Amino acid sequence: MAKLYFYYSAMNAGKSTTLLQASYNYQERGMETLLLSPQVDTRYKVGTVFSRIGLEAASHSFAKNDNLFEFVVETLKKTKNLQCVLVDEAQFLTKAQVFQLSDIVDRLNIPVLTYGLRSDFCGEPFEGSLYLLILADKMGEIKTICHCGSKATMNMRIDSEHRKVTQGEQLEIGGNERYIAVCRKHFKLGETAKLEFSPPSS
Repeated sequence: MAKLYFYYSAMNAGKSTTLLQASYNYQERGMETLLLSPQVDTRYKVGTVFSRIGLEAASHSFAKNDNLFEFVVETLKKTKNLQCVLVDEAQFLTKAQVFQLSDIVDRLNIPVLTYGLRSDFCGEPFEGSLYLLILADKMGEIKTICHCGSKATMNMRIDSEHRKVTQGEQLEIGGNERYIAVCRKHFKLGETAKLEFSPPSS
């Protein structure tokens, strides 16, 4: 029986890489996959799932008002071999779209794998993540580490001076220059660390 999966993490844990690997595993066995990514994520090329290690694949970019269940139904009219739907940056889903994904699982019997952040820079849940936490059949954490070596669970927004930002809109697209993954302790303290490398002493 198909299931709805939610794989969550802090920033820079390799979510997109894991998604692309999962899609490749299906395709290697002759099964078609459908990749979905939000239009709002403009860090790279819209309509592409891109990982920081250089892997990428074409995706269907969706807007907030798009009905993902209806889109998959239309896709099935063109192919009968669709075996999995994968969603990148799933935190940007709306509540309605999370329910639509659950309909893909429940009514079409197609597994849906979603990958996203659990919380924003203020420690508040994203709408998509909140309802995935409620509706997903299975959840898993993709782990990364804080600068102190502990597991990173929080996303800290930083300014140009590497200081913690505590106010602003929830949606602000950015990469390493704008966000870092930290543990709960350093999120509360607002402490960041720049990696400094020095040549070994002779």
